[in-house]
Amino acid sequence: MRDYQWLYQYCLNRFGSVEALEARLPQPKSPEELRALGDDRYLSIISLRIFRAGLKHSLVDAKWPAFEEVFFGFDPHKVVLMGAEHLERLMHDERLIRHLAKLKSVPRNAQFILDVAREKGSFGALIADWPVSDIVGLWKYLGKHGTQLGGLSAPRFLRMVGKDTFIPTDDVVAALKAQGIIDKAPTSQKELAAVQAAFNEWRAQSGRPLCQLSTLLAHTVNH
Repeated sequence: MRDYQWLYQYCLNRFGSVEALEARLPQPKSPEELRALGDDRYLSIISLRIFRAGLKHSLVDAKWPAFEEVFFGFDPHKVVLMGAEHLERLMHDERLIRHLAKLKSVPRNAQFILDVAREKGSFGALIADWPVSDIVGLWKYLGKHGTQLGGLSAPRFLRMVGKDTFIPTDDVVAALKAQGIIDKAPTSQKELAAVQAAFNEWRAQSGRPLCQLSTLLAHTVNH
């Protein structure tokens, strides 16, 4: 695989200046910021990610104030009490995206957040303290214990809340293939470990967060 210096120089040549390149790179939140985010906000963002999946983001975002209203501001202690009849009633609310499986995911993920908070003190503590050197392990944890957080939903949720992560988008996967790290989209533990190891090496070489390395890597794919 190519080293970080090649990766940065390739992108610098593409965008012409350090300023233009740096402006494209995301900034992760600090552990303190992640820990300070309330459990209600984590539940809201998890739910937003789930409803965005497969739909136009602007459509979902426009409806989100109504979701905040009907789900009690995503207070997990209140949402977890919502039973099947309550969710069936929401299926008749025209302000919402009426997708029953996705609606059902909200109280289930409220229970997940409460379970984590009982063990860790808050859901934010889990997110803040998880080492980025094993970010794929956090994806796996969220996918296993949460509802509808498989595939790219876990890394996209983490990016939304500001947790440092790479995302195996089509461009990132194409770049990883070009670097000889994988030969297809990573799904197995072995493939994910290989990708994590590559990002850890670039991180050690550069001191940059995973989200920036992921963005740089995506820009090495020609369109």
